[in-house]
Amino acid sequence: MNPRVIGFAAGILAAMFYGTNPLGTLPLYADGFSCGAVLFYRYGLAVAMFAAIMLCRGEGLAVRPGHAIRLALLGSVFALSSLTLYLSFKYMDAGVASALLFCYPVMTAVLMAVLFHEHVSWGSTLAIGLALGGIALLYRGEGGVTLSKLGFALVMLSSLLYAMYIVAVNQWKVKMSPLKFTFWIVFFGWITVVVYMFLAGEPLLMLHGARQWACAIQLALLPTVLSLFLMTVAIKRIGSTPAAIMGALEPVTAVAIGVGLFGESFTLRMALGITLILVAVTIVVMKR
Repeated sequence: MNPRVIGFAAGILAAMFYGTNPLGTLPLYADGFSCGAVLFYRYGLAVAMFAAIMLCRGEGLAVRPGHAIRLALLGSVFALSSLTLYLSFKYMDAGVASALLFCYPVMTAVLMAVLFHEHVSWGSTLAIGLALGGIALLYRGEGGVTLSKLGFALVMLSSLLYAMYIVAVNQWKVKMSPLKFTFWIVFFGWITVVVYMFLAGEPLLMLHGARQWACAIQLALLPTVLSLFLMTVAIKRIGSTPAAIMGALEPVTAVAIGVGLFGESFTLRMALGITLILVAVTIVVMKR
């Protein structure tokens, strides 16, 4: 099969899986779990899943010290992106936060232009303008009520960190299987979460009952193991900006889950804001 077809398919699936973050997170929040505790189980179970897969495949875990340092930095950036996104769920609807997070494709394009001198065309400029318009619509809701400034800042930081992660993965030139690469990203991400919990003084609650375990396993499998692995495949085959743009299904999935399962509001203004952001990234991908 054509590598680009595989890349685009992997990018679409990665986005859909990443959009399922609210599915397991919100029920655990309702049960009293902190942001750090949810991510502790999400990343910890994902590490165990990756280790089991690699053991079955007979693939070794060894990496060079220099590569390990770079992987640790990448894992930390990805984990911090998750932390800031999950913290934003405390201050706004998960659907709105996930829609705002989708600014990361535009941020990715800007980073590639600034850091690696990719040409910024009129189309890219228009896309950035539309994305900013979409953000403005989402930021100021019905009746002029604005979102939490802290929640907005957290999700924008999450978007920027995720864009930085995608650009960094695109620049990774070392030959390494996507499975081993993703295992180490998740492992160092888990270490970052543990450090955060220690510094923030967050307690680690134990999982009880089938529902809590199901939520934790869902978070480990869909938005972590499968999404990260498929995003790595997509970046290597079609590049960082197109892979990021394939994330158009991420906010759609998250909003559908938030509205359909958790009763979050969905207004005309929100629909217009999401549409502007999707149009912006569509312009970028069509230019590609």
